[in-house]
Amino acid sequence: MKPAAFDYARPDNVDEALALLAERGAGARICAGGQSLGAMMNMRLATPDILIDIAGLRELKSIAVVDGAIEVGAAVTQDELLRWPELANRQPLLARMLPWIGHYQTRQRGTVCGSLAHADPSSELPLALALLPGEVVLRSQRGRRVLDAAVFQTGMMTTAAAADEMIIAARFPLARTGTASAFQEVAQRHGDFAIVAAAAVGDKSGVRLGVGGVADVPGVIDLSWPLSDDALNDFAWALGGVDDQHATARYRRHLVRRIGKRVIEEVGDALS
Repeated sequence: MKPAAFDYARPDNVDEALALLAERGAGARICAGGQSLGAMMNMRLATPDILIDIAGLRELKSIAVVDGAIEVGAAVTQDELLRWPELANRQPLLARMLPWIGHYQTRQRGTVCGSLAHADPSSELPLALALLPGEVVLRSQRGRRVLDAAVFQTGMMTTAAAADEMIIAARFPLARTGTASAFQEVAQRHGDFAIVAAAAVGDKSGVRLGVGGVADVPGVIDLSWPLSDDALNDFAWALGGVDDQHATARYRRHLVRRIGKRVIEEVGDALS
C-alpha cells in the first residue's frame, strides 16, 4: 500500500519546526527516522497532512551527561546511542536493551525519541524509560516542559504530548554505584516486537522490575529481597493482557513470571 498524499517540510532549526507545528496543528507529524511512522502511513493507519522532518537538525544530534542523566537529542539514532563509548559504563541496562531493538538496518534510521513518541508498549525504549525511570523534554512555541515517564506514557501508542509539542530530548538516569541490571525478552524472532520483555535494576535493599508487551503501558513494581513468587504472580495478573495473534494472555502471564524471575535472580547474583 501507499500513503495518502501529504506535504513535506524540512526545517532548518527547531524554531522553524515548532512554528510549523503551531500552524498546522493536529494534522502535522514530526518525522526523524520514520521506521514506525512510515509503515503506519503505508497502511493508512496514520494520515498526516504534513511531515516535518527533523532528522538533519544538528542541534538535536547530541548525547551528553546532564544533571545525572544521559540526555539524548531527538535526532539521535538508536545505533548512535548504542555506539556511544560511555554507554556501557554510564547506563549498562540501555547497553543491554538496544541490540534487541529491531534490526541493524532499522537502528541506523530509527531514533531513540521516535520510539518513545510512538509509545508501543512492546518496544524496549518505553520500558527502559518507565523502569529507570526517565524523562522526556517537550517544546512548543508556548514553552518547554519536562515530563516523567509515568506522566508521559499514557496508553497504547499515546502520550501526553500536545499537538503543537515535539520531543527535543529524552533523559535516562545514570546507573548508581552498587546497582546491577538485567534484561530478557521473548519474541517470535530476534528483532520482532517483544511478546514479553522484562528488565530489572536493583541494589542490596531491593529490586525494581519492569515488564513490556502485556499492558497498554510498561508495568513497573518494586520488590524486596528475598523474591516472593506470590508477588510476581500477583504482578502478572495485575498487568492484564489479552489474547492476540502472537500469544494468549495466559502465556504472557507465564512469561512475566518466568523471565521476570530470571532477570531478578540475575540482578541478585550480580550483587552477591
